[in-house]
Amino acid sequence: MSLVNQQIQLVSRPMGEPTHDNFKLVEVPVPELQDGQVLVKHLWLSLDPYMRGRMNDGKSYAQPQPLDEVMIGGTAGEVVASKHPDYAPGDPVVGMGGWQLYSVVDGGQRGMMRKVDTTHVPLSHYLGAVGMPGVTAWVGLNHIIAPKAGETMVISAATGAVGSAFGALAKARGCRAVGIAGGPEKCAYAVNELGFDACIDYKAHPDLKSLSKALKDACPDGVDGYFENVGGMIMDAVMLRMNAFGRIAVCGMIAGYNGQPLPMANPALILVSRLKVQGFIVSEHMELWPAALKELGTLVGTGKLRPRESIAEGLAAAPEAFFGLLKGRNFGKQLVKLA
Repeated sequence: MSLVNQQIQLVSRPMGEPTHDNFKLVEVPVPELQDGQVLVKHLWLSLDPYMRGRMNDGKSYAQPQPLDEVMIGGTAGEVVASKHPDYAPGDPVVGMGGWQLYSVVDGGQRGMMRKVDTTHVPLSHYLGAVGMPGVTAWVGLNHIIAPKAGETMVISAATGAVGSAFGALAKARGCRAVGIAGGPEKCAYAVNELGFDACIDYKAHPDLKSLSKALKDACPDGVDGYFENVGGMIMDAVMLRMNAFGRIAVCGMIAGYNGQPLPMANPALILVSRLKVQGFIVSEHMELWPAALKELGTLVGTGKLRPRESIAEGLAAAPEAFFGLLKGRNFGKQLVKLA
């Protein structure tokens, strides 16, 4: 009997905030395996802010998500059938399977799928701390910010999947780590469980002056390195506190993902403080992934990085969970449990 796959497809491009009308849940048959192919049953789906940008049909660093096709997304699961010598039923794997229950993968196509060791690292963490988000933090910190021991590192969205890893990595390099997050519960988690030296609740500081004052209190020696996930007023406030020759790694601008303009209040600070501001895409640094994954896996396996997960149940819950992610409702890495 042939298997039936469920998929969530993007059927229209959002105008502003995405809605349920932009998605459609469909059922399609799972194709028969050809030589060299592997059938993967997805157990976990990763939801990430970059997906919102891919929904737009405009200039970006990657091709837009095609309409009427399964939504792009990272997945973790297990091999259920294989016609490739490197994979066997039961192997835990991660890849880019998309918003669906099953995927058929060419086992010989590099970068599409890899086996993982779940002895000390739970499978779901390979979509977060020991996956693309963790590697994003590692690349931005090491190869753009290039921290020195004793420096002050700041990151927005500090309790998300990227921010959690960034804090542990910064502390491992002897830096002072300061997070920015939304709400007292998230800030307490950042300090008490993730090891940040301080965390600023941006929701308690509704204007630039107040937020800048909070940053001054948390970073009395200024800010040497900043990892940008949000943009807008938060970036403006941090730039006011940047030391001369500070470095800013720009990874995301979630405040503008639904089309809002993101003017910069004082771009002259880039010149005045001689700042290095560099955007980056982690998929363009694949040569760095092995070293990053090794360190991140060790941090998780030894308990020095204790990532938190927000879990939605079932494929049909993915759109609503994604909407919440864009509004900061998640606490830690946002996942969908598929089985």
